[in-house]
Amino acid sequence: MSLGEIIRQRREQAGITQDRLAAQVGISKPYLSNIETGKTKNPPSDGVLKAMEKALGFQPDELVRLAHLVRTPADVRDEHELLEAELNKLRGVVKELLSCRPDSQSAGLDLDGVLVRLQARSNVSGISAGVAIPLINKLAAGYPRHFTDLDYPPSVADEYVRCVDMHDSQAFAARVVGDSMEPQYHEGDIVVFSPNTPARSGDDCFVRLEGEGGTTFKRFYSDDEATIRLQPLNSKYPAEVYPREQITGLWPAILRIERLR
Repeated sequence: MSLGEIIRQRREQAGITQDRLAAQVGISKPYLSNIETGKTKNPPSDGVLKAMEKALGFQPDELVRLAHLVRTPADVRDEHELLEAELNKLRGVVKELLSCRPDSQSAGLDLDGVLVRLQARSNVSGISAGVAIPLINKLAAGYPRHFTDLDYPPSVADEYVRCVDMHDSQAFAARVVGDSMEPQYHEGDIVVFSPNTPARSGDDCFVRLEGEGGTTFKRFYSDDEATIRLQPLNSKYPAEVYPREQITGLWPAILRIERLR
């Protein structure tokens, strides 16, 4: 939830109108509306946020801290999240070590036993902040169409999604457009693809066609050595068959991020 959404939600829960809150904080109603809808380029000043905290019953500096995070460059924020995850992991290790103290001073610490216990604790051994995957563009789930993918493999993108257990350094994500992959994929879902994972017949794949053929998102079938069939999951769309040499990219989907509400 964005900073503006948090402010709007608290204001509505408190039954305070935009006019009243703007007057209490000392800003205009249009500016408050822009804050709540995320139309302002930068977060409000600390002074305005502190006044909002007081008017809406937030803890001191709660909104200020969130605003500072918004102003932090993405690469710095990613590094901070990774360090925080590692710190939490170390806290878990220390806690486990303290719980394994020997009963007497003469007894030694069973390090092998500690290791087994640590490995059994998913919150210690498996903790991860995930990997930032570039969200490169929107992917048509209908017929092939023009698609710009930042000269794949991508290295810079306007947006990123964080994924755990990701081991492909070239992985990328795209938003689904259209309904040809319903009911399994809906418009707006984010799908992560792995170029270094071999595509198998029956996989849902990001498909690139040679020349101006564009790209599409379909279930891929290898019916014979000469052709590839791209099958929509929505029964109202027909399958498409292409010569293998016309397919220049075939990368399987390995993760889907869907909006539940």
